[in-house]
Amino acid sequence: MSLLIKICGLRDRRHVAVAIEAGAAAIGFVFADSPRRVTPERARSISGDVPRSVKRVAVMLHPANDEWQRVLQQLEPDVLQTDAEDFDRLEIPASVERWPVYREGQSMPDATGTWVYEGARSGRGETVDWSAAARLAPSGGMILAGGLDPENVAAAIKRVRPSGVDVSSGVESAPGEKDARLIKEFISAAQAAEKEL
Repeated sequence: MSLLIKICGLRDRRHVAVAIEAGAAAIGFVFADSPRRVTPERARSISGDVPRSVKRVAVMLHPANDEWQRVLQQLEPDVLQTDAEDFDRLEIPASVERWPVYREGQSMPDATGTWVYEGARSGRGETVDWSAAARLAPSGGMILAGGLDPENVAAAIKRVRPSGVDVSSGVESAPGEKDARLIKEFISAAQAAEKEL
């Protein structure tokens, strides 16, 4: 199975296109309180040209069900990514994949399918403990997030051996401002590291 590369926190059509052209398999739109937050309508307008092979991920944090339903209706995402405990109170159709977020320091259940390993707070560029992540990764399905950037993603992949990597602030020139060059460098570095495994 090839390494899944997700570029998160996208806010304009140009950077969506850059990420896809460079090889991202998933693109994330943030609907939580963040400099990267977009409206469901905005996410829909900038993702209209996304090929079916690329997953459109709705990234939320403790959403109310009506908030999630608005995102679902407007964006029609392929995936919902939110903290693991949030899923119990949301109405999610079978057509939408669930990517639960498990945070460093939490007790880890036996995760199945795809799941995200993240720092205590999202979007802050906080690197998780790669040694702890490496102990969890063999169970499969882990997307490693938290503090990744073009400079360290290769080392993270070699150390942790996750199923995927997820970046947001690490490919920005300022909070919420994506940088096309950094997006390309991140994806290139991740792809090169995967080939060396």
